[in-house]
Amino acid sequence: MSHSGDADGGHQSFTDKLKNPFHELKDKLKGTHLHDAKVALTHKKHQIGKFGNLFNPEHRHDEEHEKACDEKRTKIGEGHRFKSYFPEHDGNMIKWYVDGRDYFHAVSVALEQAQESIYIADWWLSPELFLRRPPSLNQEWRLDQVLKRRAEAGVKIYVAVYREVEAALTCNSEHTKHALQSLCPEGSPGYGNIKIMRHPDHNVLENAADMTFYWAHHEKFIVIDYKMAFIGGLDLCFGRWDNHQHPLSDVHPEGVHNEVWPGQDFNNNRVMDFQNVQDWKQNELSKADYGRMPWHDVAMGVIGPCVYDIAEHFVLRWNFIKRDKYKRDDRFDWIELRGRQGDDEDLVGVQRPKHPVGDYVVHPYTPLETKNLENRGTIHAQIVRSSADWSSGILRDHSIQNAYCEIIRNAQHYVYIENQFFITATGDQQSPVHNQIGRAIVEACVRAGKEGRKFRVIILIPAIPGFAGDLRDDAATGTRAIMDYQFKSICRGEHSIFEQIRKEGVDPTQHIFVFNLRTYDRLNKTPQIKKQEEQSGVPYHELQRAQAEEIMGSGIHGSKDVEGGIDKHMGKTESNGGPDLDDVAEKKRRFEAARDGAPEPTTAFSVAHHAMADTGDLTDQPWEGDPKDEVENWIQEELYIHAKLLIVDDRIVVCGSSNLNDRSQEGHHDSELSIVMEDTDRIQSVMDGQPFEAGRHAATLRRYLWREHLGLLPPQDLDVKDDVNAQPPGDDSPNDAWDREDSYKFVEDPMSEDVWKMWTENATTNTEIFRHLFHADPDDHVKTFDDYNLFLPPKGVKAGHIFDKFLPPEDIRNKLNKIKGHLVWMPLDFLKDANMAETGLQVNQFTESVYA
Repeated sequence: MSHSGDADGGHQSFTDKLKNPFHELKDKLKGTHLHDAKVALTHKKHQIGKFGNLFNPEHRHDEEHEKACDEKRTKIGEGHRFKSYFPEHDGNMIKWYVDGRDYFHAVSVALEQAQESIYIADWWLSPELFLRRPPSLNQEWRLDQVLKRRAEAGVKIYVAVYREVEAALTCNSEHTKHALQSLCPEGSPGYGNIKIMRHPDHNVLENAADMTFYWAHHEKFIVIDYKMAFIGGLDLCFGRWDNHQHPLSDVHPEGVHNEVWPGQDFNNNRVMDFQNVQDWKQNELSKADYGRMPWHDVAMGVIGPCVYDIAEHFVLRWNFIKRDKYKRDDRFDWIELRGRQGDDEDLVGVQRPKHPVGDYVVHPYTPLETKNLENRGTIHAQIVRSSADWSSGILRDHSIQNAYCEIIRNAQHYVYIENQFFITATGDQQSPVHNQIGRAIVEACVRAGKEGRKFRVIILIPAIPGFAGDLRDDAATGTRAIMDYQFKSICRGEHSIFEQIRKEGVDPTQHIFVFNLRTYDRLNKTPQIKKQEEQSGVPYHELQRAQAEEIMGSGIHGSKDVEGGIDKHMGKTESNGGPDLDDVAEKKRRFEAARDGAPEPTTAFSVAHHAMADTGDLTDQPWEGDPKDEVENWIQEELYIHAKLLIVDDRIVVCGSSNLNDRSQEGHHDSELSIVMEDTDRIQSVMDGQPFEAGRHAATLRRYLWREHLGLLPPQDLDVKDDVNAQPPGDDSPNDAWDREDSYKFVEDPMSEDVWKMWTENATTNTEIFRHLFHADPDDHVKTFDDYNLFLPPKGVKAGHIFDKFLPPEDIRNKLNKIKGHLVWMPLDFLKDANMAETGLQVNQFTESVYA
């Protein structure tokens, strides 16, 4: 989704769509004498709300009880590492999850076991998300069905989601709210057990001071019974479920019931953004013509004392939203935490109003000592965040940035980064970019260079970060602006990381390496599929819709609700029209009847697994029909990197929701939550050829990720079977690092020249093949927009397909067979001789900070 929250880059026309509210503000201020206004607004602040913040730089922190609470929090933070409000804890058990298959299955198991409470904070939540695949065999594991079961069992469920700017974003949190509210209507079991809040409101008078038209609640975490938490980069929403081979195709001649991504869940934002997500079963993107956008991500499951800190942050946010938006709404209670009760210990957030509406409910419901959080594992961990007044009612907290800077600055061997963005500064000369992670990278590289020490910073980011379609279009100006900031952060201009290192007499090309991920597949639109389309009169696109109607059409949806108020119809169900099941069944019957007498299909629905280990030779894959038709069906796409991950020296890991840009790192922009982890369980390893004690958690995660990217892991089945990596954290489910394979030992030493040779050679080979066969962009050969027009097919031609349709089919197969893993080089010369983002409506002094 192209947006300013999770894709964080701004919608293609995001700023243009938002200019009217700010013109409205300008009109309201026109003719106002600011000094008189300040005096009047200070006296009448309680009457006019947050508009007074325009003249109050401390926002709502000017009253005595607020100042006292701020002083308590600040004092606590000053005594902690990274100036985080949260302390360091020993004894955590933390499990890593790579990609959505394992993570969502683990979450499904954990949610089903909930007995008391579930907290969920998400940028976007899709109630119709299937946590297990294929959906046709896992109807009971759709998210809304899981939550409904737990609510009916008496579990109290609290959900806080970002309320998007509806004119610019398509995630539709209103649908999320209505769908969840309708799961347990009045009079049914579970009524009142699901509470959902959306925040912030988007009233120009209330939001102008905080700029919350642009900033988002970006956290992704879950807390279950105060016993277990999940934290990382994965929202519970469409488009995130994926496995290690990252297939692009989902066409099934053997039966549409085998589809993996139904309805809106099949998505490629490079072709078309999500549309009308409240109609979850529809999808305007035909699987027979386009591939999906694959998704790479990382998350953590936590048992231990850090669970309480994650829960405390949720309570902070919940009470703040209650006070900020639902203060007089008795549908929502105030949460008190055990151990944080009473005026003296009111550190959970927001000071309560003098005349609150709603009950005070103490969480957890049973004593903390029953949660068994102490001494559960070997990981020393700490919660860090980006948070501020607009997002949680506190003074600015940018402890995530503090952690990144300190950990990188102290690195001795390597820094490994996976992130959705890479926008940072090396000093105070790159406004509007201010975060200093770039400076920490410069210092670490310069120190290593002058000491003659081998040291690498390896960065993986998406090839195109903002989901734009054709980067040549005017609508892609915002995405090009993000890319421009990234190039200026890395290698362009005197303040870039490269030039600042070079200025110190050190060669940056020996230390910093930047990569993207990319994958290929084959659309399975066989001659048999075409024949069935013709004979049945049902295009495959309509068949996929019919399947989605059948798979996703169940459930109770649609209660109406007045935002911030009480609605007399709350909890009642209203029809959403629903699918015409007779028509759905008839379309499926006709299409499948047209297959009668046809032999069983021999082509695989996806061949993406051939980039992984132990999968045989791609050239042996059957293709039904004329080999020339196969040429039309080869596709490629960037593998979208959404992880927010830092690993240093095989010892320290930082994972959470925080992107590497000002939006996520500065604290007063997007709200974020991350966790810093260092395992005290040391394993004997090797670093640059020398014996080395690595932390088990960091080393096994890094080895697992590197083998996925190098194609040294086997592909994954849909059924997790006995895969321990797809289970929640626990004494009986430690991570399986696949250490029984030779590849585990091969990647043991992150500084090994053999490993580095494979890494760079794979990236080089893959880059050249994607360039030759698909003219995949962005590319180093494209230095100007004239180059771009020569490099890409004409506008309007389907993206991602073979560029030269006259290539011999066997040549295409032979070249694709050489692709191993998903690594490609980041094209650091892309559009280097062009003005990537001209100043104008979308890129100007006002909007620059949005992209940074």
